[in-house]
Amino acid sequence: MSAETPELETQPADAALPPEVANGDGATGHAGARPGKAMTIGAVCKALAQEFPDISISKIRYLEDQKLLAPRRTPGGYRLYSQADVARLRTILRLQRDEFLPLRVIRQELAAGRAETEIPAQTKEGARQWRRSVSVGGASGALYTLQEVLQETQAEERLVKELEEFGVIRGELHKGVRCYDETEREIVGAVAELARYGVGGRNLRVFRTSADREAGLLQQILAPALRSRNPERRKEALEALESLAAVTTHLKHLLLVRDLRKIVG
Repeated sequence: MSAETPELETQPADAALPPEVANGDGATGHAGARPGKAMTIGAVCKALAQEFPDISISKIRYLEDQKLLAPRRTPGGYRLYSQADVARLRTILRLQRDEFLPLRVIRQELAAGRAETEIPAQTKEGARQWRRSVSVGGASGALYTLQEVLQETQAEERLVKELEEFGVIRGELHKGVRCYDETEREIVGAVAELARYGVGGRNLRVFRTSADREAGLLQQILAPALRSRNPERRKEALEALESLAAVTTHLKHLLLVRDLRKIVG
């Protein structure tokens, strides 16, 4: 039987697989499948288990149900993952683990063609570069009405009002209508995810306070360059600001993981 069979895959034996898979490492679930060979779901699990210890066949299937993955199928019903499928899955798992992005946002990231981005990467000089999920200087200028925000985030109107009350988002009046920029829209979406666990606007003061303090620190570090009249120096300062923001985000994640491990340990 295929390595997938004990893991709830109830398809026929390996004879149902194409020759290039049935005769190769991918069908046996071996993590060292040759480059270019299609891999079964069991093989994918084993290949990613070292980097993602909590990976499971059921989790991969769930991501497929959420339309984030679309492996091809054999006539016998086996899932077959190409190298591109595996790279896409690795990106999804990294975005979940390293940036706590909800699946809705991950879907947008993938649609924007960012599947090849890795977190973190190494520059030629050996310094780490951290992926930025939102650009500090790359705002599109798009504005969204309250109804558009509610529709896209599936948040309740009461939650948005609460976020305004506690200063987490502000919005702005545009032709007499209160609108929100793309970053505030994403904030609402993230808080809507937290709201499912009972987290409300008043609980978010700690995040707001922390963000204000971090922004103030980065401003102190780069203020002279950001105020420079030299366009090149300002551009370099903005790039440095982007990198510092990404590093501090990752640092907060690591500190949070450390403290959570103490709770569950």
